[in-house]
Amino acid sequence: MTVPLIHTFKHHAMATEFQVRIAGEDATYAAQAAQELFTLVDRLHDLLSRFRDHSDISQLAALEPGMALPVNEMTFDCLRLARTVEVQTCGAFALTATAPRAPDAPPPRWRLEQENLLVHCDEGKLAFDLGAIGKGYALDRLAATLAEWELNDYLLVAGGSSVLAGAAPAGTAGWDAGLGLPGGRVRRFALTHGSLGGSGIYEQGRHILDPRTGQPAQLRDRAWAFSKHAALSDAFSTAAMVLTDDELHAIMSSYAEACIVLGDGGRWRTYGDYPLPPEIPAAK
Repeated sequence: MTVPLIHTFKHHAMATEFQVRIAGEDATYAAQAAQELFTLVDRLHDLLSRFRDHSDISQLAALEPGMALPVNEMTFDCLRLARTVEVQTCGAFALTATAPRAPDAPPPRWRLEQENLLVHCDEGKLAFDLGAIGKGYALDRLAATLAEWELNDYLLVAGGSSVLAGAAPAGTAGWDAGLGLPGGRVRRFALTHGSLGGSGIYEQGRHILDPRTGQPAQLRDRAWAFSKHAALSDAFSTAAMVLTDDELHAIMSSYAEACIVLGDGGRWRTYGDYPLPPEIPAAK
């Protein structure tokens, strides 16, 4: 069977490059869909960036304890997911991990009010940084839009570290997604209907902080997570950078929506029961 033509579109937002790859559709229709996706990405950037003065995230940072702010539905949804992962990882993932705070300042405490899409600041400053979940969340929203366009065979990429796949192009087992380490060790998977997120130190150094201690992650150099949702893959791969092996076993053994893959220590290790995609055999 002939592999269909892949239409590829690129757009810069959220300090990275987004790619949309759509298989087997009319080029004009695919381009129109991609343009709607990129408009949505720009909207999410305006809402979620802490570097934009009027974003929801910047306005939340200005709240005093006891105040609350109504936010956009997408902002609220992203914060809800982040809070879920924070609880599941026992605080190894947190939106306030990189927030500057005076040594004697209380840690921020916040809560969500679903009915009115309110974010309440109970204590401290809500200096949120969505860098470890925002791009994955954007991919999830793009996938929902593609479903409205009845486009099913696609791959969405944000900066290379966040990938979300739909159905496989006709004649293929899936979209090629890889886990690579220095020295040439690589594992490749045929990804369909799921996501892969990666975190590491190779590009930005030890920039990932352990929210529980405020110290840079020192346990490992690279971690990946597979999940149905890109936001979860991004967040769990970040948490894996600071969790010990025992903590990973304890957390992932009771969580069925993601799995974590590590490649350090000279061997590959997987934590969690979420099924890995089919692996592509290495070329001989």
